[in-house]
Amino acid sequence: MIHLTGITRQHGSQILFQNASFQILPGTRSGLVGPNGAGKTTLFRLITGEEHPDAGEISCSKKTVIGYFSQDVGEMAGRSALDEVMAGSARTMALGEEIQAMEAAMCEPMEDSALATLLERYGDAQEEYEHRGGYDLENRAQAVLTGLGIGPLDYDRPVETFSGGWKMRISLARILTLNPDVLLLDEPTNHLDVESIVWLEDWLASDFKGALLMTSHDRDFMNRLVTRIIEVGNKTVTTYGGNYDFYLREREIRRDQLLASHRRQQEMLSKEEEFIARFAARASHAAQVQSRVKKLEKIERIEIPAEQRSVRFEWAAPPRSGDDVVRIEGLGKVWPLADGAEKAVFSGVSGLIRRGEKIAVVGINGAGKSTFLKVLAGETKPSAGSAEIGANVNLGYFSQHAMDVLDPKKTVFDTVQDVIPQASIGVVRNLCAAFLFQGDDVDKRIDKLSGGEKSRVVLATLLARPINFLVLDEPTNHLDIQSRETLLEALQSFAGTVVLVSHDRHFLRALVNRVFEIDHGEMRTYEGDYEYYLHKTGRDHRLV
Repeated sequence: MIHLTGITRQHGSQILFQNASFQILPGTRSGLVGPNGAGKTTLFRLITGEEHPDAGEISCSKKTVIGYFSQDVGEMAGRSALDEVMAGSARTMALGEEIQAMEAAMCEPMEDSALATLLERYGDAQEEYEHRGGYDLENRAQAVLTGLGIGPLDYDRPVETFSGGWKMRISLARILTLNPDVLLLDEPTNHLDVESIVWLEDWLASDFKGALLMTSHDRDFMNRLVTRIIEVGNKTVTTYGGNYDFYLREREIRRDQLLASHRRQQEMLSKEEEFIARFAARASHAAQVQSRVKKLEKIERIEIPAEQRSVRFEWAAPPRSGDDVVRIEGLGKVWPLADGAEKAVFSGVSGLIRRGEKIAVVGINGAGKSTFLKVLAGETKPSAGSAEIGANVNLGYFSQHAMDVLDPKKTVFDTVQDVIPQASIGVVRNLCAAFLFQGDDVDKRIDKLSGGEKSRVVLATLLARPINFLVLDEPTNHLDIQSRETLLEALQSFAGTVVLVSHDRHFLRALVNRVFEIDHGEMRTYEGDYEYYLHKTGRDHRLV
């Protein structure tokens, strides 16, 4: 379907790919992985024709329809949500209009030759229209919008009235409704809640028949959908058969084999070079020496690719809090609306958060999860009831706005050192390295960092403080899989109490031992881990 052969692509002095090849075949489901800056987005842009290779060839049938969802949604204005989604299938809609015009023309008298030509055009248009799913375009657009959390009441709402996260959903709906032959998805689960992620999983697994190539920081999402991993890195593209977990295991096996081959080659080279050095001056061995020199020149040297290894950081034990961390009594929160009315977020919430618990707060988007965390953290006052913090509790709060308080002119090192001024340079560097800032990366200024990098800085400064109660609102947003694993390990070993909101199911499974669910203004408590919650609510058959 799409073949990339001998691709070379360079950005400035950085070589992204050198003689790299792979193909996207009909119906294949592939995950695209690799470190930031390795060239994943460039690969998408090469496939769509937005960029061109410096060398090599990309072949694709002219009839192949490619849909590309990126994080850059662009401007949206002047249409309703439904019209915006359908506008992504402009070619399909134009074909529908063309078919209607030709059907009207057929009712008029014309020469036999003209009719034959018209019928041929009509047949081609109908075939393409059917291939693009034109006959159920509007129904498909509505179903996709609803699945992504934008229901019938919002179909006719102007797109400019939606927030950035909801515009992302509309942009994703545009691409899915297109129903392309090849679907390229760059982080499709960002800004989606668990229900929407599960709907998207189901749609891609059962409704979508084309080829899929995607990046995702959601490990569960990747594991459930892909049967092949394409790794970008070290100037090449490497393919692994299997899902993401298989890829991790297979990559380690391949690396061990490469290290063994490299070691054997180095031993052989050492012996040959020793022979050459010893007998180079002897005329009696000149032929043997020359033979071995030529042999060494022809050998392709095995290179060990650089690997970013995570650094474990031994967290200082936080001060011990009282057994009762937060006592909640009749807690309620109401937000005032622009028209003077009020919106009740939740009410009548009572309960106890105990020392050492790791609690997930779950619920659909808009249920009030972030508001509940803000009340716990003292960022907003409750409208009713109380949330009393217990004795010796030192609270740390992370939200998506926490990145805004970083000093843009400071470096990563300076920012972390400000939090632990008494620590040695080695301790600060180890903490930075634990959050994947190694070598020269610690000298990067905050204003030069990506969203994910800023998140890691905030989390590092948070966990460095003598905090024993962490309130975390979407700490996994913007983090890649390796960063999520680093944070997960840190929280698993954290001796204090954690309350968090996250849409990463792998993260929740591995961490939490209690669940609070906010649903229609009420809170229900589940005295068990995330699997227990799924089972008790009947969601385990969909979210496993």
